[in-house]
Amino acid sequence: MSDIEQVFLYGLIGIGLITILYVLFADAIDGMDGGIFNPTTILSFLLFICASGLILLKLTDWDEKIIIVAALLISGILTFLLYFFILVPLASAEVSTAYTNESLQGQIGRVIVPIPSDGFGEIVIETVNGVISKRAAGYDKEEIEYDKQVLIIDFDNGTFLVKEYVPLV
Repeated sequence: MSDIEQVFLYGLIGIGLITILYVLFADAIDGMDGGIFNPTTILSFLLFICASGLILLKLTDWDEKIIIVAALLISGILTFLLYFFILVPLASAEVSTAYTNESLQGQIGRVIVPIPSDGFGEIVIETVNGVISKRAAGYDKEEIEYDKQVLIIDFDNGTFLVKEYVPLV
């Protein structure tokens, strides 16, 4: 086993172990995410260098310098593809299922329990995260019938204040 082959093999084992540790403890060091120079891209770059260098050493008769340059090029290309086609979409796809009552203001809901003029009914609001059911009262103390669309105007003490929705068109 040549010296460069040992470097690639030990590098592959060492970076692999560090990658496993990073996966296990990534939440603890989550603040280190600095764009393209985050730990995931750096570790993957080094791992690809070691893996491609070791494979090229085993499969070709090339000179060690050519293998190092080829491993750097292969690693750069693979890391670029990993970052822009996997890591960036994953980072932007993070969606929270949390909502606040204030964030529902201005949404359109549907009455499932009729709202009397002096009491409470119930509405449902369809969001990307599912259907939310909430207690509701008429904003101007008006009565709203079953299955009518309503606009959420305000939120007061656990109750949505709604008006019957009338589209402009």
